[in-house]
Amino acid sequence: MQNITDLNNIISQIRRDIVRMVHANNSGHPGGSLGCTEFLTVLYFQVMNHNPEFKLDGIGEDLFFLSNGHISPVFYSVLARSGYFNIAELSTFRKLNSRLQGHPTTHEGLEGVRIASGSLGQGLSVAIGAATTKKLNNDDSIIYTLHGDGELQEGQNWEAIMYAAGNKVDNLIATIDYNQKQIDGSIDEVLPMGDLKAKLEAFDWLVLEEKEGNNIKAVINILATAKAETGKGKPVAIILHTEMGNGVDYMMGTHKWHGSAPNDEQLANALAQNPETLGDY
Repeated sequence: MQNITDLNNIISQIRRDIVRMVHANNSGHPGGSLGCTEFLTVLYFQVMNHNPEFKLDGIGEDLFFLSNGHISPVFYSVLARSGYFNIAELSTFRKLNSRLQGHPTTHEGLEGVRIASGSLGQGLSVAIGAATTKKLNNDDSIIYTLHGDGELQEGQNWEAIMYAAGNKVDNLIATIDYNQKQIDGSIDEVLPMGDLKAKLEAFDWLVLEEKEGNNIKAVINILATAKAETGKGKPVAIILHTEMGNGVDYMMGTHKWHGSAPNDEQLANALAQNPETLGDY
């Protein structure tokens, strides 16, 4: 269990990892990665019962499925900093023959990766299968997922959302990264989501909402609330309001950094805003 100071130090280092990884290849997705840094840090360092001695079966463990796989920089950094693999391997991000491809896959055998998630909209379906398996095995662990808000424009999500409620998959907590931005603009410009909370509730989910998704204490509290609501007959959703590019001032307030890499000067600026705390890879 980490205190707030420890978590802040981890977050600062993970932000550095993200921008350095993307800069080194002049490709990748820094915006959403930075926006979800607090969530994934709290999840892995504070909330989940998980074992870095990775086994794909995950028996007796909480499991996490990243559905919006393009934010792999933050996922890889969190996994490495959690002890799943050596942090030096972060330097191979998006390199030829690297295990750390732009979108996570399982066939590279990278510890911590349970699903190939380059194709959006499929993670919830897989997570429901894992949650059902937990129930069949009398394993009271919890399944966590993360989805982009733009990703919910994919229809398979809504089949899965309907299935989870209809089958009382109540050991599942699905978090939506609600930054209201996607690659081509705002959600409202591309394909409006309308009232997302009302939509999910209409599908008979228990829906929580956190307006400060980049506040560590708020993330800790909303995840604790969500966990307390599991086992009550309904799947749980968290609508987590985040800021794309959080922690790097020039990346915030725009969708531009969804999939753009910083140049040398921009990298130096980003690193100056996020002190090295745990040692760069």
